[in-house]
Amino acid sequence: MTDLDIQHTNVQKLLIDGDQAGQRIDNFLLTYLKGVPKTRIYKMLRKGEVRVNGGRIKPPYRIKADDQIRIPPVHQRTREQGPSASLNDVKRLEQAIVYESDRLIVLNKPSGLAVHGGSGLSFGVIEAMRSLRSEQKYLELVHRIDRDTSGCLMIAKRRSTLRFLHQQLRERQVNKIYYALVAGSWPKELRTVDSPLEKSILKSGERISVVSAQGKPSLTRYKSLQTFSGCSLIEARPSTGRTHQIRVHCASSGHPICGDTKYNVDMEGPVNDRLYLHAQGIQFKEREEGEVLTVTAEVDENWSSTIKKLQS
Repeated sequence: MTDLDIQHTNVQKLLIDGDQAGQRIDNFLLTYLKGVPKTRIYKMLRKGEVRVNGGRIKPPYRIKADDQIRIPPVHQRTREQGPSASLNDVKRLEQAIVYESDRLIVLNKPSGLAVHGGSGLSFGVIEAMRSLRSEQKYLELVHRIDRDTSGCLMIAKRRSTLRFLHQQLRERQVNKIYYALVAGSWPKELRTVDSPLEKSILKSGERISVVSAQGKPSLTRYKSLQTFSGCSLIEARPSTGRTHQIRVHCASSGHPICGDTKYNVDMEGPVNDRLYLHAQGIQFKEREEGEVLTVTAEVDENWSSTIKKLQS
């Protein structure tokens, strides 16, 4: 994708709807005016070029439904259209949807597909979904899972839904269930790993998480599901959401996840052709007055055939 220069020569006037309400005005403008330097946006606010209902406002102001926002002429640097909806990797995501409503999409994300573009990747899940659903005004990732992890990934269709799900994530009201194939025989008595995790950067610049007394509290609950020759199938339920939490907790317990090139450096286990970590299920409330939903995602054919081979 290449950058495009767009010059808005006229004043823009926006009417805020209920779904946009509640945001700080600076955050709203940073999203709405993607490609405009942050310094320019704060200068507009400081000089009173941005007006709400005819009056000056400061960056912390939270916009309300029916607010009228005036935005001055601005030079915007934006991107060309995302990936073509006809690309096979993009089209396959339509079949990967396991739940959809007017507020939310839950995908069974394929292993190997990043959740967003960048770092040499032309596009990820969110860019692909915006291409597939070009008529949808709003699509944002609710959370992230690693590129090589497969399974449940939530995408909000409304800002209010995003806020509500983020609130549940902060308050640990979203339950995530993962399957993992790990090296060795997982002890049935090992039901919790409660090791604080701290982010670290290697000399190569790669970001990792390590067990550290100075780290943030991190708790994962485990259950052994099946034992094979050289590896075990386990269920993992993270109570906290630290970076690579399940992967680090498994490795620090002496049972790294099969195919984990970051934390399973000796590549232990009989299968190492991919990362064997799958977000199998997720439990959440879609709306405040609603019931708790449980959405599940089946493992792919590669995972299923690996299990069959291990069972034979």
